[in-house]
This record gives sequence, structure tokens and C-alpha cells, in this order.
Amino acid sequence: MERRAFLRASAAGLSLAGATTISAVQAAPAAARQASYEPLGRVTVEAAAEAVVGDDGETAYLATTTGFATVDVSDPTNPTVLAEHDVEIGGESLRNILDVSVDGDRLVVAGPANFGYEPMGFRCYDVSDPADPTAVDEYATTFHIHNCTLEGDLLFVAENESETDTNALAIFDVDGEITRIGSWSLLDHEPGWRDRPFLGRYLHDVSVQDDIAALPYWNAGTYLVDVSDPTDPEYITHVADTTLEAQRGIGYEDAVYGLPGNDHYAAVDDTGELLAVGREAWATDGEPDRPGGIDLYDVSDPAAPVHRSSIDPPRTDDESHGGGRWTTSHNFDLRGDRLFSSWYQGGVKIHDISDPSDPERLAWWRDPDETGFWTARVADPGETFIASSTEAIPNTALEGALYTFPIERGEQADPPSLRESGPSNGSDRNGAGDDAASDDSIPGFTGLATLAGGVAGLEWCRRRGNGNVQD
Repeated sequence: MERRAFLRASAAGLSLAGATTISAVQAAPAAARQASYEPLGRVTVEAAAEAVVGDDGETAYLATTTGFATVDVSDPTNPTVLAEHDVEIGGESLRNILDVSVDGDRLVVAGPANFGYEPMGFRCYDVSDPADPTAVDEYATTFHIHNCTLEGDLLFVAENESETDTNALAIFDVDGEITRIGSWSLLDHEPGWRDRPFLGRYLHDVSVQDDIAALPYWNAGTYLVDVSDPTDPEYITHVADTTLEAQRGIGYEDAVYGLPGNDHYAAVDDTGELLAVGREAWATDGEPDRPGGIDLYDVSDPAAPVHRSSIDPPRTDDESHGGGRWTTSHNFDLRGDRLFSSWYQGGVKIHDISDPSDPERLAWWRDPDETGFWTARVADPGETFIASSTEAIPNTALEGALYTFPIERGEQADPPSLRESGPSNGSDRNGAGDDAASDDSIPGFTGLATLAGGVAGLEWCRRRGNGNVQD
């Protein structure tokens, strides 16, 4: 079954195979772009999910549900697919792959992102020649892998296992023979969360900056853990938008899909003093009844984190998980004093966060009928960033692709409205309520939606409770 067919045929996970259709679309010349903020280039990559960039800033690596693709972005006006690979572990096809991570010449491809697939584990590749990746090592696990992060010779993996009731960070040494060397668990630190639904305390992702791991544990909050000794990680601090006691009175639907909570992706800046937490959520019958945004915290004093501001999501008419437009926050990149963010059909944005109490939106581009952005990642600092668009949002006819964008201040000319009616909203105010004054936006939090099939199957799986996981 081809990737696209699978994405649209099944709401229970991602298992895509077959050839990828690829085409490059160049953007208008630079002179034409000066009057409007627009993409620099685009290339089609079926079943695209997470995208990361190599150290040289010239190659992007994309998860494609049954494998990965490498894309040359050295000329951002003409991104070009270099290679596509399906992935096997133990001679069997690895499916439901939504995440990859790269550091130096090593790429890690992990999966499946959700319950219900075999085999489970990760594979390492030598990508010293991105046009000809070479499989090096593999490691089979007893748990699915929604997300992972590679830092040097260490691989940090989100370990969620419903049968053993485990929500933990697992750390592997991937230099030579792959060996598990350490772990840290929310349930060891705060056992009371064991009483809540498994998916309501799910470790969704992990990022690492200067030996600090940021761990978004959905409704339990985001935890910062010192991994300078990977064999013995230590708790530093955490931030949370709700409490264990408050969660005890919330039903499953609101707990898993709605705010407050839903810590989905988090990262610490290079100073170690600013934490960004993205919350992926949808409208439910609970309160607040809206999508999720990104919150900024001052963690310079780990003993007393301080919330500085919130970047609110774009708003639309139907913000439900199953039938609406998705405008909740998804993955982002925190670089220096800039935040590069993706909002599914709400587009991509750049914010100046040099004053984290008053973030300023510098650029926003969206095309909700054609794109649903999974992530935004810097390629060439100060020059370009990439953003992967997924085709797996329910009730849409989107096409998987990789886009390149300029890192500059700008306004999209005649931006399409995210609502069925009303102005296109080309001028909203800046600051913490970035989009609150606009017709297309409003405050919110973050989570992950029920993706049907491909990328979408991941969150769908997670949130079903019985066999699916978060994205």
C-alpha cells in the first residue's frame, strides 16, 4: 500500500510503503519577495513528518513513516531529494516512523511512533554522504518510540510502555555496540501520577541542550533533568499548567485532548535560562476550549521558574480534533533570540524573544488549504529555515512536502483567512497575545491531533488509549 493511500485509509497508525513522488517548485526571485513574505522553495515528499537539519545546514532529513528521505537544501530556492530509504529491524520493516534525529555523520531513525506495530526500535545510519546513507547498527526495543534525540554518542528516547505502566527517559550509548546506560522516570519522582490515564502523563518528546534534557510529560508538566552523567540523571525543576489534584476531576477526553496541560514539545535555549513549552490541544467541552500555544519560562533560578509570556495560536471556526482545521502549536526551534514555530494549518512563524516577557512576531506565512506544518527548523542561521508539511491531517487533501523560508521580517501579501468568512487578517498585534487581536487567532495551548494514517495516526493512536500514542 502506498504511503498516501495508507495515510488516508487508516486512522489507526502509520505504516506506509512504496515510492515517493518528488518534485521541486522554485519560489519567486528575491526582488519579488521583498514586497511579501513567502517560501523560498518547496519539494514534495510523501508522508513527510518530522524534519531535522544536518550540522552543515545543507541537508535536511525527514521521517516518512516507513523510512526517511534526505534533501539537499544548500540552494533554498531549489531543495532537491537526494535519497529515500525504507528501514528494517531484524529483517522486518519498521513502520509508523514519525521521528528522526541527526548529529554529525550519524542519523537515527526510530519507531513505531504508536502502539500496535512490530518491530520496535531504532536504526543508526552513516550519512557522511547524504545521497548514499549506509545502515550501521540497529537496536530492538520492547516499547514503541514516539520521539528521540541524538546528542553526540548518546541517544535519548521517550520510553512509554502501557503493559509495564512506564513513562520514562531511556538513554543509550550508540558508539560501537548499542548499550542502554541510564533512565529517568516521572513515576519514580512523583508516583501519584500513576493513578492518572497512561496517555495523560505520556512522555511525548525529549530535547537536550548543554546536558539539560527537557521532558514534556503531557498534563504532568515539563521536567528539566540534568543528564551530564547519563548513567544517573537528576531532577532539576519543572513547570506545569495544571496539577495532579486538578486532573483527578477531569474526564479522559478533556485530559488527553484539551487544556490545561498537554505539554507536547519543550526546549531550553543556549543560555540554559529560557524554557519554551509547546502545548498541543484542541477544542473540547472543557475549559479553556481552544487550541494550544507556546509558553516561555525564565528558569535562571531552577528553584523558582517564572512564566514570562504566552504565544497564542491562530484561531479558526472549528477547532475540534476530528473535523476542524488544526491550528495548535506543534514542533519548534529555539535559536538564540528567535523562535521558529509550526502551527499545522495555521502556518509557520518567527518570533523575536530577546525580551521573553514581550515576544514580537516578525513573520507569519500560511496556506491552510495546501499546508499543515509539522515542524520548523533552522538550516542556515540568520538566513533560512525549513518546515515540513504533512498530508495526514483528517478531512484534508494536503501534500507532504518540505518548504524553505527566509529568516527575515516580513508580511505575507493577502494571507488567506483561517476562518470560513471574515478578513484575511494581515495585521495583528505583536507580543504575548500575538494573534489575540486578529480575526484568525486567539490564545491557547498545545497538544497533538488525531492524525489519520501517516503522521496523523500517531496522535490518534496515542489518544485512543487502547493502542495508540501521541505525536
